Amino acid sequence: MSNYPCFIKSKLTSIINGMSLNKDQYVRNPKSDFTRKRKISFETVLNLLISMGGSNLNSELLNYYSFNTNTPTSSAFVQQRNKVLPKALEHIFNVFTQSFNNLKTYDGYRLLAFDGSDLHIHHNPKNPLTYCQTKVTSRGYNLLHLNTMYDLKNKMYLDAIIQPIGIYDEHKALISMIDRSQIKRVLCIVDRGLESYNNIAHMDRKGWKYLARVKGPTSNGILKGLKLPSSDEFDVEFNLILTRKLSKVRANSKLYKYIHHTSSFSYFDEDKCHFYPFSFRVVRVQIEKDVYHSFITNLPTDEFPKSKIKMLYHMRWGIETSFRELKYSIGLTAFHAKKMDSIIQEIFARLTMYNFCAIITLHTIIKQKLSNKHYYQINFTQAIYICKRFFSWKDENPPDVETLIKRYVQPIRLDRKFSRNVKKKSFISFIYRIA
Repeated sequence: MSNYPCFIKSKLTSIINGMSLNKDQYVRNPKSDFTRKRKISFETVLNLLISMGGSNLNSELLNYYSFNTNTPTSSAFVQQRNKVLPKALEHIFNVFTQSFNNLKTYDGYRLLAFDGSDLHIHHNPKNPLTYCQTKVTSRGYNLLHLNTMYDLKNKMYLDAIIQPIGIYDEHKALISMIDRSQIKRVLCIVDRGLESYNNIAHMDRKGWKYLARVKGPTSNGILKGLKLPSSDEFDVEFNLILTRKLSKVRANSKLYKYIHHTSSFSYFDEDKCHFYPFSFRVVRVQIEKDVYHSFITNLPTDEFPKSKIKMLYHMRWGIETSFRELKYSIGLTAFHAKKMDSIIQEIFARLTMYNFCAIITLHTIIKQKLSNKHYYQINFTQAIYICKRFFSWKDENPPDVETLIKRYVQPIRLDRKFSRNVKKKSFISFIYRIA
């Protein structure tokens, strides 16, 4: 039996126990909250929030307390969780995630992806920041937008910003996550929705490498106005100067690129300068028959030719599958609260549990048999279930987590493609949860 899962669990629980020694900064009323001995202590609230899944609240409590007849009521738990500030769960997520240094890289780079996903919360037309209504006659719905920074090689969420859908700004969230990151030697991959000179400039100023998919030259994007080859595939370099002075662009349109005054660009304001040198490659590659994608990057041509660019962008899909696992395997679609602070608690708790499961799973190695038709990988959904049960395990003899995980594998079938079927989702009602 490997001791690694126990080591990871002890690392997470030690963070929680350490917070209990200085819990005044994580509760609403330090003079009164958690000062008396109760069934549900400060540490218990945090452990419960992290271990929760998609069941109803009473079922979650019964599971956590091993069906003890003295299990606290859901009302008692809600009263206790309301004393805890959301930043307590955010602190656990940040400290636990940043405690790992021996991580996988790609050619020496930390491979990061940025993306966001909408989260349905309970129906509340009185909250204008989260309420959406497509038609005047429709019932409407409430959404939060989760912006994330994700490590593709290590299957870990590194940072997250939560915004109400009414005022969400993915570009602002992206810049905030870039600027506050302490990670060195990064290669970040972003999709078309985050195409912006300002976003790219923040990555460049950070010293990061980037690969950004951009719109075609006929669209209103970065490539508009650039003189590109007429061939289907190409790889060309540009050395431009960004400016808000239209007179410079008119004098030399090949060198200067105009940034409209309504478009955000941080470094004109910070440096009090009207010019910003900007060098990049434009790469256009064929993805499949009659389908071409355009990218801009600052990766060196000799180390990252067109074939490697295509492969790197394909790896970005890992953040898309992570949202599926986070929502439907970890249980991010099933909140147990209506209050915004409590919902934020649960979001960071689920992100922490996702990382907990990913770290243990990636340490688990399965032996490949040459006689098999396919290579095999661990079934991460099943691994999540095992790791979640292990986290809540209170007996002295824990299960052999890694051996259990190895039992559930699935074949790797390369070059499989499926159309993306977008389906309407809604908030999962509190009274319609799995048992």
